[in-house]
Amino acid sequence: MALDRLLRLPLSPLLLAQGLWVRFSALKLPEPPGARAGGDAGPRLLILGDSSAAGVGATHQSTALSGQLSQALAPLTWHLEAETGATTKTSLARLDRLPDTPFDAALLVHGVNDTTRFTQPHRFRSRQTTLINALRQRHGVAHIILSGVPPMHHFPLLPQPLRWVLGCHAERLDRMLADIARDDPAVTHLPLDLPYEPRFVARDGFHPSEAAYTVWADLLAAQLRRT
Repeated sequence: MALDRLLRLPLSPLLLAQGLWVRFSALKLPEPPGARAGGDAGPRLLILGDSSAAGVGATHQSTALSGQLSQALAPLTWHLEAETGATTKTSLARLDRLPDTPFDAALLVHGVNDTTRFTQPHRFRSRQTTLINALRQRHGVAHIILSGVPPMHHFPLLPQPLRWVLGCHAERLDRMLADIARDDPAVTHLPLDLPYEPRFVARDGFHPSEAAYTVWADLLAAQLRRT
């Protein structure tokens, strides 16, 4: 068994205290204002996920992930369905909110909240697979990109050893996404290879900054152009 799993139980009082401290002391940034859908030409893209997909850390959706990605891929018809705190499970429950239209591709951004909830890797993989299949059946999605779970051992907001434990679990869940893509030619796993420097972290020490959204959008745009 991995060392972090072995130590999770004896460390649990400290991890719980640190988790509560982070929850109640951290700066709470809002989801930025701005359009969550746009375009009437080109491929149709669905963006589905958590607070990073929703653009937390940016001042407006135009400088967040969806806005920068849609600009990089224009002409593009796109729809953003994302919320702070979303897990794979809650995104499955939100599918009924999607417009009754087909999408050519879908970008799924999950993993951080599944990590903080210590979702078991096999359960995370099963829910991601269920979500992928539902998007294919309901919306005819031909290609799906799984944005990698960020390496949480770089998050400056998190104290040690909580940062180490969550970082290890994030890596575990990210491997599940890579496994899904390896087994399915219509799915791509894109590791979240962002520079972890102060200018790429939002004021809360947890979310991407607008500069990070630029780099992330460029990586995703390059991958989507290849599909």
